[in-house]
Amino acid sequence: MSEKIPIEAIDEVRFRIPRDERRGMRTDVVVYASREILEQIRKDLSLEQAMNVATLPGIVGPSLAMPDIHQGYGFPIGGVAATDWEHGVVSPGGVGFDINCGVRLVRTNLTRTEVEPRLRELVNQTFRDIPCGTGGAGHLQITEKQLDEVLVKGARWMVENGYGEPADAEFAEEGGRLDGADPDKVSHRAKERGRPQLGTIGSGNHFLEIQYVEQIHDEAAARALGLELGQVVVLIHCGSRGLGHQVCTDYLAQMGAAMKKYNISLPDRQLACVPIQSPEGQAYLAAMRASANFAWANRQAILHFLRGSFEKVFGKSARLTLIYDVCHNIAKRERHTVNGEKRDVLVHRKGATRAFPPGHREIPAAYRQIGQPVLIPGSMGTASWILVGAEGAMKETFGSVCHGAGRLLSRTAAKKGRDARQVLKTLEEAGIVAKSETRDGILEEIPEAYKNVDEVIEVVHRAGLARKVARLRPIGVIKG
Repeated sequence: MSEKIPIEAIDEVRFRIPRDERRGMRTDVVVYASREILEQIRKDLSLEQAMNVATLPGIVGPSLAMPDIHQGYGFPIGGVAATDWEHGVVSPGGVGFDINCGVRLVRTNLTRTEVEPRLRELVNQTFRDIPCGTGGAGHLQITEKQLDEVLVKGARWMVENGYGEPADAEFAEEGGRLDGADPDKVSHRAKERGRPQLGTIGSGNHFLEIQYVEQIHDEAAARALGLELGQVVVLIHCGSRGLGHQVCTDYLAQMGAAMKKYNISLPDRQLACVPIQSPEGQAYLAAMRASANFAWANRQAILHFLRGSFEKVFGKSARLTLIYDVCHNIAKRERHTVNGEKRDVLVHRKGATRAFPPGHREIPAAYRQIGQPVLIPGSMGTASWILVGAEGAMKETFGSVCHGAGRLLSRTAAKKGRDARQVLKTLEEAGIVAKSETRDGILEEIPEAYKNVDEVIEVVHRAGLARKVARLRPIGVIKG
């Protein structure tokens, strides 16, 4: 627990843990939180983990903790750290096991009043068309050669092969594809696990939610995104499935041994890392990029089958358009200003979303004036948010912001003493139809297991990292 860690208030939404050389810290930790959220954060080991991240060789700027921070593997989930591209390290724990877990938001030309009379039918149809659960083979079968192409081309492969529309790739972060991916750096076991899983949601906190626009906070930004009050949208949250998990497992094992070779010593073995420019570092990054491309292809395949679900229920006039797709478990080479100097850095975002401000060249032209769309899922039964990146993120957080509400209860604690049927009944009473592959899929993700997403959003909005655009309410949920 983190109760005894000395924390200084910078202002009402920023706190600092000063660098402690006795612990090997090379920099401060900066925490974005309200005082209430900070007390919640102190109840696990996430702040210790953020302090451990501050010991990484070549770290530049502070180790950053977002308001949704909670304990993870090595790095906290909700953590951001940048390391010098030439002299720093890369750590798989700073990306996580679900490489390019991310969120895709789709708008429809339907309203809540049009969808609700047929909502159960739509949820059931979507559940049939888009498999959920731990194993979960998809309806899209590809060869080993095609999988290698997916690992290089990402969402673009899906579009080129009839599983999408040309604009789908344009409106994804990085165009739905990271350069520098190398399928040969992905193990046979990882490919074997991932190949049948394209077009599947997976388990854990992954989901597909049918939602409607409940509130609009920024009319101009909402117009640019094509959003109106009462409009039905769909939020897809999933990642690289078994392929990405295996890639992380494979490279963690290699790096544990390689650290001795590079004379790297850290306070937590889960922070296993190697120099970015080392053969091991370059191999991991090539495999990580391939996994990220697989995740973008996976979310693209889900969108393709989702369009089919809507068409089966509402006819061919139902139109689904991708608004944007962001990743929140990734390490990317970016150029940022550090202490007044432009530097190439590797930004580790683990449970953190890129939030580039208006005018940035990497934002699609249609959104460049408003800033990059930032998609923040809350918890099943509460709400999700659409934000846009702000200048403060570039100045303070390497263009990063939170990725969700952040867990309060472990999965075991969430399940304890609760009945899945009662949870489903409570959701129904709130107007939400939920369907899950398993009982645990419902119990582990109850709203009480998470922080209040509205409070988390308020912190990043007040800190100037992102601006509120719209609040979304769920009416239909499918999950593993």
